[in-house]
Amino acid sequence: MTPEIITTGAGIIFSLVFSYVPRLNTWYASKDETAKKLLMLALLALVAGGAFGLACLAVLGDLFGVSLTCDKAGGLVLIRSFILAVIANQATYLISPTAPKVKEVKAARE
Repeated sequence: MTPEIITTGAGIIFSLVFSYVPRLNTWYASKDETAKKLLMLALLALVAGGAFGLACLAVLGDLFGVSLTCDKAGGLVLIRSFILAVIANQATYLISPTAPKVKEVKAARE
């Protein structure tokens, strides 16, 4: 497993969770676009940074065989992983159908 797989998977999971988990999806849909974007970016940055930190501490290496160095090269992997997570998150959002309750909340906001 690589840091890219971890963060990309997290991006997909976050998108699906915030789209389909009852109450969470309507809470999220009620927020303005800027708040939603910032929240998702913060969560993805937290996952990318957490994966980097755990890999540097050799926790991910011991558990899942993730090898990541704590230097400039590792930092570049972190940046690439974050970008891939954002892409996966947004692609999943765009192709997944909107839950009926979320449609209602969005319609009420307009």
